Amino acid sequence: MRTVRSAAWLPRGGGRRLVVLLGLTGFVVVVYVLVVRGGGTLIGHTDSPSLALSVAATVVVALSLAPVQAALDRWVRGPGDGAPAAYDILTRFSDGASDGDSSEEPPVRMARLLAEGTGALWAQVWLVVSGRPTLAASWPSDADEATTVPEPRPGARDATGSDRRALAVAHDGELLGVLRLQERPGLPLSSVEERLFGALASRAGLMLRLAGVRAELERQHRDLEKREDDLTASRERLIGAQDAERRRLERDLHDGAQQHLVALAVNLRLVQTLTQHAPERATDLLARQGDAATVAIETLSSLSRGIYPRLLSDKGLVPALLSGVTASAIPVTVTADGARRLPAAVEAALYFCCMEAVQNAAKHSGAAAVAVRLSDDRDTIHLAVTDDGTGFDPDSVHGAGAGLSNMRDRLDAVGGTVTVASLAGTGTTVTALVSPEAV
Repeated sequence: MRTVRSAAWLPRGGGRRLVVLLGLTGFVVVVYVLVVRGGGTLIGHTDSPSLALSVAATVVVALSLAPVQAALDRWVRGPGDGAPAAYDILTRFSDGASDGDSSEEPPVRMARLLAEGTGALWAQVWLVVSGRPTLAASWPSDADEATTVPEPRPGARDATGSDRRALAVAHDGELLGVLRLQERPGLPLSSVEERLFGALASRAGLMLRLAGVRAELERQHRDLEKREDDLTASRERLIGAQDAERRRLERDLHDGAQQHLVALAVNLRLVQTLTQHAPERATDLLARQGDAATVAIETLSSLSRGIYPRLLSDKGLVPALLSGVTASAIPVTVTADGARRLPAAVEAALYFCCMEAVQNAAKHSGAAAVAVRLSDDRDTIHLAVTDDGTGFDPDSVHGAGAGLSNMRDRLDAVGGTVTVASLAGTGTTVTALVSPEAV
């Protein structure tokens, strides 16, 4: 931790500035005495000040005033301050050198050098990532006094707090971030520190651009990882749903169509046996097997319709939707603009997504009507299912129900997306987007 920069024998704030002012005044007086008076004595011109010597004294004062002021600033702070010289700070800031941990991130190093060079209570580096200001580093690392976004004002001031400084950093006319620091109580920045602050901000453009690019890449990497996790979870749910569907089909086949076919086979073998001993009974039993075969066919047909609508494969999405919504408990209108035949996987995903949304509206929304709109702009297929029900507050719903998860899983499988927009009292709209070319 840095030591406080005031010497114990000097008063804080204005007392130190008075010492510096008196020192500068004494320096100017000494220069004029030595150059004008001393030089006049040497050349034998003591009756009145020499114009040439006065000009020379003025030049010496002008050239030496800033270094003398910096030396006086360092002196009044005391030997325990530890604040590096401004030139050293600028050099290390510009060339990327670090006198600390070699693994120190650039924004952290920038914040540290800014705090050390200006003697600030704390310093921060903000980056603009994806158009939003983001706190990249603070020094000291536990300096969390200010988490609000900086608001730079003229004079390097920050509108978010008193005794707070902020300077915007730009490169090639693009805002890249903000350097911000907090002055110590009663100890504002000296003129040297103000110039150092401005110089650091003017040199930080390229470094902040590189840091911003890195932060953006890290954000995209996190987004891709989340997307990968979502896809993995979606595929696991699909596999689970497929297994459950397979078990349901096995049960339905065993309990339904298989029983009809087994009975048909047994009866036919019985007919074969009765043909020799009781022909009339065999004829009557054989006649009834036509009805049994018809029941088996109807059972299989009903089962197949539950798997994949025949109309969807034969006629396409719009006819299948028009037919499918007729069984809804509430009126459903279907409007289609420019619909065309799509890949089978896309048609199936949109069909079952629409049926799920209509079913949810009928069960939960209290709606009087549902409108289905399908549009095709050649690049993207838009499906919107809108009800006029009570709606809900999405923030009050934790997680997604099985219906919404099923819709998302189906659209994820074909590279599409599903969104739900709803407000209490205004109904709900389920929107599915998919690009046929992506399948």
